[in-house]
Amino acid sequence: MNHLKNISLIVLSFLCFSFTVFHHGWADYDQKKVLDFKTIIEESVYENPHAMAKVKYKKQIWTVYLAPTSRMTARGLTSDMIKKGTEVRLVAYPHKAKKTEMRAERIFVDSVKYELR
Repeated sequence: MNHLKNISLIVLSFLCFSFTVFHHGWADYDQKKVLDFKTIIEESVYENPHAMAKVKYKKQIWTVYLAPTSRMTARGLTSDMIKKGTEVRLVAYPHKAKKTEMRAERIFVDSVKYELR
């Protein structure tokens, strides 16, 4: 029985560690530098842990991390609303180290605001 406890503890520790290491933290984004711009969705992925979009900003393609899909759906933002070719306005924070990555605080689709936080 002790052996099973030890294995369970090792697996649980590994899962906690791997999630912490590989999951991006919101502290990595510079909340003092607000990016507020209109753009077109170039690509989008509507899956967990966060939906993601590729957009053009300052002549470069940026990765934009959105909210978890459950939160977006609960707030009325569906995958069809952020598909390729959709014009949106984003309010986001740039990543402190990754040059072309940002986290969206809110998104406007057809002038309707969706809070993502």
